[in-house]
Amino acid sequence: MTIKVVRGNPTPEELAAALAVVRARAAAAAAAPPGALASRDSWSDPSRIAAHRLPQPGPAAWGRTYWPG
Repeated sequence: MTIKVVRGNPTPEELAAALAVVRARAAAAAAAPPGALASRDSWSDPSRIAAHRLPQPGPAAWGRTYWPG
């Protein structure tokens, strides 16, 4: 694996920290069983919003399409 810095001038400590993160992610991906789906963070899951009741038609319905309740 080759990592190339294309912009900036990182310190050795910054480069070591970035490399540690990349290696940890690669090790976690290698340890996962084949065919396992990557888990999504709950904040980025669109079903979080869609799980609530749908807004009823009416003059203010557009304002309730994103904010549940």
